[in-house]
Amino acid sequence: MIKFSGKILVVVAVAMMSLTSMVANAATEMKPFVLASTSTGAVADKVAGVKKSLTDNGFEVVGEYSPYETAHIIIVTNNTLKKAAGSHERAGYVAGQRVAITKVGDQLQITYTNPVYMAAAYHVKVDVSSVSDALKTALGAIKEYGPAVGLDADELESYHYTFGMEYFDEPYDLVEYDSYEQAVAAVEKGLAAKVGGATKVYRIDIPGKKQTLFGVALSSESTGNKYMDDSFIMNEIDFKETRSTAHLPYDLLVTGEEVEALHARFRIAVNFPDLSMMGSNSFMNIMPSPDAIKAALTKATGGKIEEEF
Repeated sequence: MIKFSGKILVVVAVAMMSLTSMVANAATEMKPFVLASTSTGAVADKVAGVKKSLTDNGFEVVGEYSPYETAHIIIVTNNTLKKAAGSHERAGYVAGQRVAITKVGDQLQITYTNPVYMAAAYHVKVDVSSVSDALKTALGAIKEYGPAVGLDADELESYHYTFGMEYFDEPYDLVEYDSYEQAVAAVEKGLAAKVGGATKVYRIDIPGKKQTLFGVALSSESTGNKYMDDSFIMNEIDFKETRSTAHLPYDLLVTGEEVEALHARFRIAVNFPDLSMMGSNSFMNIMPSPDAIKAALTKATGGKIEEEF
């Protein structure tokens, strides 16, 4: 009969507990957004305080905009996010996290993207839990929200909404230039001129890489195509009691000579994974949006489109 000493039993017990914890963490369900706090008042009255709290807790504010009258969005980054953004060829999307202040009836909601959820969706293996902690300290954290049932890291890594819809690694390939510098300059020029109804909200250069993440606002004011418009799209899909305003803005990623954007059928779905396919407030209501968004972003970055949407 094999005998174990007390010390060995303790070591074995600790190892088993650690393994159990690792398995549990791997299977933890996550949701795309975090409700930080609720209050009353005007959106504009909260902006300065939110920005100060973010910068006081180590974040850099890289951009902000109001996509519609009842909302203001602030985009932040920090060293951890920038490090995570350099962890693989297309990880740059994780560099900017979004904070939203939204007026819903008499309630003012402060919300933000869940960094751990977004990192998993963008195939980032770097631990960004410290970013979540910093956002919680800066703004609060009442609950994660979005779909009724969250997704775990494995589900997010292989996420697509349904058969025939795109994965993370099936982006819009918008345009290719002769150099990284030329690509960035072309994007800056197009966004400054509001080509395609797109304007720059923020820019984050990824340290040590020829990669830049842009955030863009999309407006139909000059295009007349409501299906690419931030306000129209959110009015159709963001209807729950707690708003998911921090879905915005859209992203452009320049990597070397190439400019891409996440396919809208992935980018929208991963933030709204329980959105119905048909009926009121469904994907059916924005069916032309993926093509309209691609056309707008292609024009804005200097690419060519084969047909108008």
